[in-house]
Amino acid sequence: MKTIKTFVVVAALSLISSASFAQTVTATASTLDGAEAQIAAKAKMAGSGYSITEAYAGNQVHMTAQLTK
Repeated sequence: MKTIKTFVVVAALSLISSASFAQTVTATASTLDGAEAQIAAKAKMAGSGYSITEAYAGNQVHMTAQLTK
């Protein structure tokens, strides 16, 4: 029984730690290229890649991305 409880705790902690790697970043610029350049710079500073999840172009461009390790 103790082994099962230990396994459940370890599994839960591993899920929490793997979820903590995902980080969302945002950028605002006047062009899509400018916003993506800001996202790329933030990803480079974090030492990771990125995946754009949302971009909105109104008076300015607002972009959201998820950093991936």
